[in-house]
Amino acid sequence: MSVNFKTPALLLALLTAMALCWGGTVSALANTGGAAAAPSTPTSPPPAKARPSGIATWFGPGFYGKQTACGQTLTPAVVGVANRTLPCGTLVSVTYDGHSLTVPVLDRGPYSHRAEWDLTAGAAQSLGITETVRIATHIVGKTTNTPSLGLPPVSPSAALAGGAVAG
Repeated sequence: MSVNFKTPALLLALLTAMALCWGGTVSALANTGGAAAAPSTPTSPPPAKARPSGIATWFGPGFYGKQTACGQTLTPAVVGVANRTLPCGTLVSVTYDGHSLTVPVLDRGPYSHRAEWDLTAGAAQSLGITETVRIATHIVGKTTNTPSLGLPPVSPSAALAGGAVAG
């Protein structure tokens, strides 16, 4: 059987059928000039979304001695942040008024619907925050969630293992 590719309707039908069978491959081939991309491999799900800036509140004194959602006991020395969607142990760089601090997600919150972040009193103090403010944030990594996460490191090597780091 011979096919006449000069007939536009037939060519269009053939391309449409190929697109349905191959999904996005046809457009991918068109975008690469006809070169096939390497087959995609399954990857882990993308990290939870967080806006690059947002309103931040802070919490502490009324919660000291209580356990966070991630398993830490909150004390004045704990430096971390609460977020509604990011997994426990996510490291977030927080910047405010020229000060920067990398802190782990330790808790769920904030409970205020207008705020996206809730800093521990230790983190707020390190950044010079005394009220509700707008901060800049950037997810920089992930560390293992442990009961001591967010406590000041006892040695420089502990800081490399995921404690809060001033910058």
